Amino acid sequence: MSSSSTLILICIILVSSCSWPFLSLAQSSSNPKALLLYRTPLVDIKLVADIGGQHLWVDCDKPYVSSTYKPLGCKTTVCNDARSDTCSYCYINGTAPKPGCYKNTCQVYPDNSITHIATPGQVGQDVISLNSTNGFNPSKVVTVRNFTFACGNNIVLDGLAKGAVGMAGFGRTKVALPTQFATAFGFAKKFATCLPAVIFLGDGPYGFELNHQFTSDSLSFTPLITNPRSTATAYKFGEPSYEYFINVTSIKIDEKAVSLNKTLLTIYDTEGGYGGTKISSVNPYTVLESSIFKAVSNAFIKAAAARNITRVKAVSPFEVCFSSKNILSTRFGPSVPFIELVLHDGKTTWQFWGANSMVYVNDNVLCLAFVNGGLNPRTSIVIGGYQLEDHLVQFDLEKKRVGFSGLLYGYQTTCSNFNSTSIA
Repeated sequence: MSSSSTLILICIILVSSCSWPFLSLAQSSSNPKALLLYRTPLVDIKLVADIGGQHLWVDCDKPYVSSTYKPLGCKTTVCNDARSDTCSYCYINGTAPKPGCYKNTCQVYPDNSITHIATPGQVGQDVISLNSTNGFNPSKVVTVRNFTFACGNNIVLDGLAKGAVGMAGFGRTKVALPTQFATAFGFAKKFATCLPAVIFLGDGPYGFELNHQFTSDSLSFTPLITNPRSTATAYKFGEPSYEYFINVTSIKIDEKAVSLNKTLLTIYDTEGGYGGTKISSVNPYTVLESSIFKAVSNAFIKAAAARNITRVKAVSPFEVCFSSKNILSTRFGPSVPFIELVLHDGKTTWQFWGANSMVYVNDNVLCLAFVNGGLNPRTSIVIGGYQLEDHLVQFDLEKKRVGFSGLLYGYQTTCSNFNSTSIA
């Protein structure tokens, strides 16, 4: 497991009741789609995947039984890695200590990035295991014995998908999943999402059925930028963001630039961390600041009208909808104007075709899959989960960049075509 080309695979499924991805952490390696094991003895739990989350947290108010759980004492190196500067003194009242309730334990704030609720929680360590892969097939189960995570409570569960007991963070921190596994096994600090099916920890090749494979050389890259102020619900004053921000310089519809306030595309308020563009798996659809949304919508409506596409009454939460009557189906999804995010150098673009820009709300109506974020949101553009689907997106923490494949339909494959069943 020391080779830098070795990957760790986590299988992600989408819950039918919501649009954000869901990690299935399962109790037995005999289940081919249950690729991540947790605690001693192993239990079956579900977590919502948060690309920008700072750590893994679970609800410890529910019975948390594990013979390998360890609380972390205050002011330890691991506590510092977890960005803790507070000591927790849980009031035990004569009862035995339990996960989430020990004395003199370092404290963080598990953050529900969907509802934006955070509560104090203790930091602990436990066993976590998952399937490795050669990039094409699942392989043997590998284990991190002292995986650092946070104990939340049932208050921060509100708003999560049914059955979820926490969130798994993939952000730019020392205790997020990518860094902990990279440190434990010596592979590159990279991970790649291919929603709604799979997340890879480590470098490629990333293989799919029908002999399709992708490496870093297959992707277009744009630099990661750092928001100097955290956009999380709970954070230390002056702390930078650990989420994934990129530099969008303009937006095009059918290759025509949209007229908009480009100041909003920058992090224009460095004291408050306002503006810019980030990538999110917890927002179901891309969210645009109000003036950007109106500019993009108007340009899209105009381009659609030129294709004889008829606008119809909006269907919440979407504001721009069309009749499906004159919209043809193509291998890239509905034949509608395509949207481009123009990136750092003015040449690199991230394209979104009909498969990622339109949602069928019924057989007769499609809606533009972007939502209005209102005036003065913390982040001007939040690229959501629907736009990430069937795009292979690599987050390279070492080179501080994000790579993307474009829509995999163009390669005659999808993210669901990763072989998650046949063992290598």
